[in-house]
Amino acid sequence: MLRSVITGTGSYIPPVIATNEDFAAHRFYTNDNKPMSTAPAELIKKFETVTGIQERRYATDDSNASDIGTLAASNALMDSGTDPETIDHIIVAQNFGNVIKHTIQTDAVPALASRIKHKLGIYNPDCIAYDILFGCPGWVQGFIQADAFFKAGISKKALVIGTETLSRVIDKYDRDSMIFSDGAGAAVIEYKNSANGDTGLLSACAQTYTSDEINFINMGASYFPGSDPRIRYIKMLGRKVYEFAITYVPAAMKKCLEKAEVPISDLRMIFIHQANAKMDEVIISKFYKLFGIEQIPPGIMPMSIEWLGNSSVATIPTLFDMVKKDQISAHRLNSGDCILFASVGAGMNVNAICYRC
Repeated sequence: MLRSVITGTGSYIPPVIATNEDFAAHRFYTNDNKPMSTAPAELIKKFETVTGIQERRYATDDSNASDIGTLAASNALMDSGTDPETIDHIIVAQNFGNVIKHTIQTDAVPALASRIKHKLGIYNPDCIAYDILFGCPGWVQGFIQADAFFKAGISKKALVIGTETLSRVIDKYDRDSMIFSDGAGAAVIEYKNSANGDTGLLSACAQTYTSDEINFINMGASYFPGSDPRIRYIKMLGRKVYEFAITYVPAAMKKCLEKAEVPISDLRMIFIHQANAKMDEVIISKFYKLFGIEQIPPGIMPMSIEWLGNSSVATIPTLFDMVKKDQISAHRLNSGDCILFASVGAGMNVNAICYRC
C-alpha cells in the first residue's frame, strides 16, 4: 500500500541563547500601558513555573527565516539521501516571512519556499515552491497537504519545512515576549510502498475556528506608553488560548487516532506543539481521559520547550528530528511505533496526524 512516509529529517537550532535571567532588567507593561506592579524577577519566576521555559534560542543578526530554513532542509535532504532535483514540492510553513534584524517590515516576496529552493540550488522548474500561513500548526498542515498531493497523483516527493524568527516580532515590554523563539525543522516525505502497508501517515485531522477565536493571537501595538501604533507585534490572549487548546486539541487527537483505527494502547509517543509545558500536560491528560484513562503513560510526551522555547511552526519538526536521532534522553523511536503529531495556533487552527514509524 502506498503511504506518505518520512524518509529524512533535519533541524537548525540557532546559537544565541537567551536565559530567563536576561529578562530581569526588562520593564513589563500591561495591555493598557501600565507598568506591571510585580517585580521582573517575580514575574520571571512565575513565568518559568507555568511555561516550563528556562531559555530560548534566537537567530544571529545576519540570518533570517529562509536562511535557517535552508539549513534545516539541507540536513533533511542529507538524512534521506535524496537528490534535491527529484523534489516535486517545497512547502514552507511560516507566519512572518523574512524579518531583517532592526527593521519593521516583513519580507515575504518572493516566498520563503522560493528563496529556499534557490539557496538549495534546485534547478528543476517542476519543483513547485510555496508558503503556507496556518499559525503554529503550519508544519503539520504542510505534511497534510503533501499527503493530499500524493493521493491526487500530483506529487511523489515533498520537502516540508517549518521556519520562524519570532524574536523579530516580539514586544519586549510584553511579558509574553519571553515565550517566543527562533528555529527551523524539515522533513523529506515520499509516497511509497510502506512496510506491511501500515507504515507512514495513517490519518489526519484539521480544523479552523474563527468565531470568537479569531483574535486570540493577533498583531498589535507595543504595550510601552507612547509607542508608535504603526509598528505591530505578536500579541496573545493567553487565558483564551489556553482554554481553547485544552478543549479542542484533545478532541482532534482522539478523532485522528480513531480515524486511523489505532487503539490507544498502541500509541507510543505524542509530538505536541511546544507552546507551554503546563498547557501541553493538560492537553495530554484530557486526551487520555477521553479514552477513560486517568494516568498518562510514562515517556509519552518528549519536550524541548525548556531550553528551546516556542518557535511556532518549527517546534514539532525540530523535536521529532532530535528524538529520531536519539538527541533527547529517555525518548527513542522504534520501527513500528505509532505516534501522533498535534498542534494549535493562530486562526485559531488545530490539527493532528497519526503516523506509524
